[in-house]
Order: sequence, then C-alpha cells, then structure tokens
Amino acid sequence: MDLRQLRYFLEIVERGSITRAAGTLNVAQPALSLHVRNLEDRLGTRLLLRRPTGVVPTEAGELLARRARSILDEVARTEAEIRGLETDPSGRVAIGLTGTIGGLLAVPLIEALRERYPRITLQIAEAMSGFVAGWLSEGRVDLAVLYEAPADPGLACDPLLEEELVVLWPPDWPAPPEIGLAALDGVPLVLPSRAHGLRRMLDARLATDGIAPELAVEIDSYANIKNLVAAGFGASVLPWHAVAPEAEARALIVSRIAAPGLWRGAWLIRPAARPVTRAQEAVAETLRAVVGDLLAGGVWAAARAPSLSPDRAGTTAPTSAGSG
Repeated sequence: MDLRQLRYFLEIVERGSITRAAGTLNVAQPALSLHVRNLEDRLGTRLLLRRPTGVVPTEAGELLARRARSILDEVARTEAEIRGLETDPSGRVAIGLTGTIGGLLAVPLIEALRERYPRITLQIAEAMSGFVAGWLSEGRVDLAVLYEAPADPGLACDPLLEEELVVLWPPDWPAPPEIGLAALDGVPLVLPSRAHGLRRMLDARLATDGIAPELAVEIDSYANIKNLVAAGFGASVLPWHAVAPEAEARALIVSRIAAPGLWRGAWLIRPAARPVTRAQEAVAETLRAVVGDLLAGGVWAAARAPSLSPDRAGTTAPTSAGSG
C-alpha cells in the first residue's frame, strides 16, 4: 500500500464514483478500478459497494478512508514544514556568551531574530569564557561567541571581528594619549585572573617584551577593574568599548597602544561534528549580520572586521602598522 493508492481510494470515496474520481485524478477508469481491486486483494476484504449511482464504502472502506485522510494530511504537513525550514525555521537554539560580548550582542540579536525568524526560541547563557567553552563541549549550548578559539579540533571557529585594547589609568595620572607596552613595566596593574582569556593574552604579549606584570589586584570583573583603577589602585588593559563611557566622562584616562596596537579576536564557535539544524544556521547567520551592523554603526567601538584567518590563539595582528 502506497500513498498514491491511498490518495486514489480517498478520492473515489469522496466523489462517490470511480468515474468522477477518474476525471478528477486524470486517470483512466479501468486503471482506477484495478487499484481498488489490488487494495481489496491486499487487505482481504471488500472496500466499496457498487450502486447504480456510484459506490459507497464498506465498514472496512470507511476505516481505510479515515486513516488515509489522516495519513495524507500528516504527509502534507510534514512536506510543508520541511519546505518551510529554509524560509521559516523553528526550534530552540542555545548560545553561550561572555558577559562583555553579551552586553553588546544579546539585545540586538534577540531583536533581529524576533523580526526575521519569530518561530526560533533563543536561549542565551552568559559566563566567563572557560565555562562557556565547557558548555559547548558538553552540548549544553549549540553555539558560542568567545574571545579565544579553544584548542579543540572538534570545534569549528569562525572569526567575527577584532577589537582594540587600550590602557586605562586613574583620572589624576598624567598619561599620554599613546604609549608602548614597555611603559607598563613596573606599573601596578589591576587585571583579571589567569582563568580569563584577556589576562593570558596580555601576559603572553608582555612576555615577548620581557615584562612581567606587577600585579596590584586580580579580579574577574570589568566593572570592578574600572572602579579600582578609578580609585587609584593602578592601571589596566581592557577593550576600548568597555571603557569608552568612562573615558568620555573623564572618570578614567585612556592611552591607546602604539602601532601595531593590541587587538584580540572574537570567534563564533560550534561543534564541528554535531549536526547543525536550520534554526542554528539561521541564528549564526543573523549573529554575523548583527555584528556587521554593530561594527558599521560604531556601536562596537574601536572594532573592525577580522583581517586574518584564526590562529586558534585568540589574538590577531593588524594587516599593516597603524591599521584600525
């Protein structure tokens, strides 16, 4: 028994006549009668009773017609849903973000998805990068945006952007508009712990210049780092967008780092081997578009499109001195 036989039989029952069904289906009447006989032989019972005015279903025929209608309706719904996956995907997608990225990206991403793909339910989980990477490996989130590309061959990492890092000072320090990193030698620093990707990146960069950071305070909170710098505990290094409001208000003094500057990449990360749903693809596509809008509008301050392929170290270098 196949879908064509069910469709033909249902049409006969609904039309009450093999002749009328043959005209609707554009199938020869003898061929349609043969389909009915084959069904009756297969099921071992009569399905239709012939009358002078047409046919009527037997009890078995009525049961088959009800089930055929249900099956064909379900098949039609399934086909429609599959075709709609491209234009109107649905489902739940979980994405992991660090707090600083979430502060920039979460609201515009939710707004864009609500407008473009209203049947997608987005779950956003925020934490430090190490936790988010763990959630991704454990399957608790489907996608993640991180400042470090995890050294895991099972993860696919696509560069999203590069953002400029700057040095921030207490408001009463006579800091120049631009410095070299060597100027941080011997300066007390308020930095995140080594569990933080920014700290690992900064330690590695300073080490290339033979500098060991002089730690004043270790704290994993951008807000508290800024508060402690403003209170005179020392200097720090943070993304420009994270300190732009305080710099504008002169609550902190900011020095840019001399060319080629200090930049770090943000990556869109997903499991390489795990099947990707259309909803997940739609979220990833929308996220890239939202990041592009934030860059073009200057909302993600002092950031730019990625200039190099990922090096899996979480950092990128400018394409030319002084770029960005």
